[in-house]
Amino acid sequence: MDILITIFFLLSVTFPVLHLYHSIPWFRESGELPKKRNTRLKDWMRVHGHEEEKGMSILIPCFNETGILETSIKNMRSLPYSKVQILYINDGSTDETMDYLREMLSLKKCTLHPDGKLSYEKVVGTYHSELYPNIYVVDKENGGKADALNAGIEYSDQEIIVTLDADTILEDKALHAVNETLEDENVVAAGGMVHVLQTKSNHSRHRLSLRNANMLLRVQVLDFLKAFYISKLSLVRFKGLAVISGAFGIFRKQVLQDVGGYRKTIGEDIDITLRIHKLIANHKNMRINFISEAVGFTELPETWKDLTKQRLRWQKAYIDCIIHFRSFFGKTLLSKAVSFFYVFEAFLIGTLASYIMTIIVIVNMVHDPQNSYLNYVLFYMFWIFIFGVVYDLAALRLGKYYGFTFHWKESFRLLSAILFDILIYRFVTMYFVMYGSISYFFNKKWNKVERTGRNYHKKDSENVA
Repeated sequence: MDILITIFFLLSVTFPVLHLYHSIPWFRESGELPKKRNTRLKDWMRVHGHEEEKGMSILIPCFNETGILETSIKNMRSLPYSKVQILYINDGSTDETMDYLREMLSLKKCTLHPDGKLSYEKVVGTYHSELYPNIYVVDKENGGKADALNAGIEYSDQEIIVTLDADTILEDKALHAVNETLEDENVVAAGGMVHVLQTKSNHSRHRLSLRNANMLLRVQVLDFLKAFYISKLSLVRFKGLAVISGAFGIFRKQVLQDVGGYRKTIGEDIDITLRIHKLIANHKNMRINFISEAVGFTELPETWKDLTKQRLRWQKAYIDCIIHFRSFFGKTLLSKAVSFFYVFEAFLIGTLASYIMTIIVIVNMVHDPQNSYLNYVLFYMFWIFIFGVVYDLAALRLGKYYGFTFHWKESFRLLSAILFDILIYRFVTMYFVMYGSISYFFNKKWNKVERTGRNYHKKDSENVA
């Protein structure tokens, strides 16, 4: 029993330590943009001009998104990128989403020609905005997010596809960072950096604020910093990134068509990333990137109820993909980084270990309640506490390195969030992993998270957390 506990403890810290070490700037690859992104991008735009812009189509699936559409539309129409087509795909909304789009965009019917390569539910109509020439709307019958994205791909007319959630807005230079990265023809897909929309400050473009964020949002901020600036950055350098976030994904259109588009599943973002990995498995030069300089902000759950919906869905998606791609993982377990990290880190250590360690503790409590189990728990908690503090501080430091920081007055809020993250939140996420893995086999509902309906473009700070 002692040996088993030691093995799982070592494994549980090996991967995080590896990613922490591998994410530091020393290991930056040639394709990554430098730290001083604003200077570099401004120089690049001045030298190359708009004529060098690659055409992009931004796809925004909408199902009952009335509450957030104003924020999205204001952001899309203000993007300083000339060669972009914006497609809102109304996926059979049952609220006033389509009426709101008509009102906000002044829509008129138009004819768009699909490529005829992907399947999706019936399209009711296609529309063009009379106010904003580059914005279009595809109105279709409900088929789910993957189905809406397939329709968007079919009706898009640019070579690069950018997928956004309806509650995601882009920073001004995000598309230019994407454009620069995709100058490399070997980059076939990429993920952008995603921050928490409720922490976006109107007073400084690159400063985050926790002032009006509740504790749940604060720990999610830490979660995102760790996930993007440590885990994703490291996995991309290993060529093992398994998830391009659906909140901000970047793809070459031809690649999406080559893999057959999105599969109708509870985790379409993980699924499409793994399908692209399968496609490029025999092409050594092709790769998936993470563009830390392409920044978006997305709204996160503010209540435990909505957070539970989201995290259970994410865990179900992991289980769905381990089953669906089991043959690919089995054949490439030791030859492809994405398979190795998905099976050993995400599944074995991230999922199965939760059950095994829980069983070990329970067995010790039953058979030897007065001896070793308490020592194991205290030992485990001590090292988790030390390592958790280091990991959170490293994520904050890397966030600052890439240009996003907090005011010194936020120190107490950050400290309290770190303590809550280590002492409480990580055990809640363990519940999400364990319950979500089991519930996948009984309930595969998507469980949409409620939007706040907040207007994030108002200038008064009261409306921005």
